[in-house]
Amino acid sequence: MSRNFELLQRVGRQQSLYTTAPVPETEPLGEPPVVFSGPVASPAAVASGEMEEFTKLVQRLFIMPGSESPRSVVFAATESGNGCSWVCSRVADVLASQVSGSVCLVDANLRRPSLHAQFSMENHHGLSDALLKPEPVRSFARNLGRPNLWMVSCGSSTEEGQPLLSSDRMRLRMSELRTEFDYVLLDVAAMSDANDAVLLGCGADGVVLILKANSSRRGTARKATQDLQTAKVRVLGAVLNQRTFPIPESIYKKL
Repeated sequence: MSRNFELLQRVGRQQSLYTTAPVPETEPLGEPPVVFSGPVASPAAVASGEMEEFTKLVQRLFIMPGSESPRSVVFAATESGNGCSWVCSRVADVLASQVSGSVCLVDANLRRPSLHAQFSMENHHGLSDALLKPEPVRSFARNLGRPNLWMVSCGSSTEEGQPLLSSDRMRLRMSELRTEFDYVLLDVAAMSDANDAVLLGCGADGVVLILKANSSRRGTARKATQDLQTAKVRVLGAVLNQRTFPIPESIYKKL
């Protein structure tokens, strides 16, 4: 059975993804040995094969031996439309099924919020409201069906909350989220649109980049990685979304 979804975890290996092939900077990423998910769909529509691959991804990213396993992770697309919200929502759902601790999804993409739509939920009071109001952050979280899975949507005050993502208020809310929940997964704006991944990544355990097969550009992916590394943000891995061809077994074993 082909392995369709994998996480490229080491920064050195990520760098090789962007530098090994002598291609023009405008050439889209097509066949490099990184991961992908299937077509963008709602969480409930994920096929059993894809569920297995998401499980592998979660185990590599969060359930590693030792104390280095990240607990707060930012998911950021290199460009808009790469399926970041879908990947983030699936990872959170599978993680909640694999651990006993609490998992909280946070929609920090105040420019193009969509996490609530992934779960067919209305966008009510959420992160943007939490940045403007004094109530405990947990009062803005809603349960997503699993006893240990929660979501803080983007909220109703996105225009007012957007500038506060880089504020001390956001840093305090992040600290509060990490205290209230065992795992915190943040979906942020694409790096081509904003530097939110860098800002929020500094307060998290690392960033996972989401790329899109046959669409994401090598130059864009390289710049995103360099921007994060310059800010001393840990790059946990890269996911290549909507890949249509399996990774050959010989290449997969080298990852």
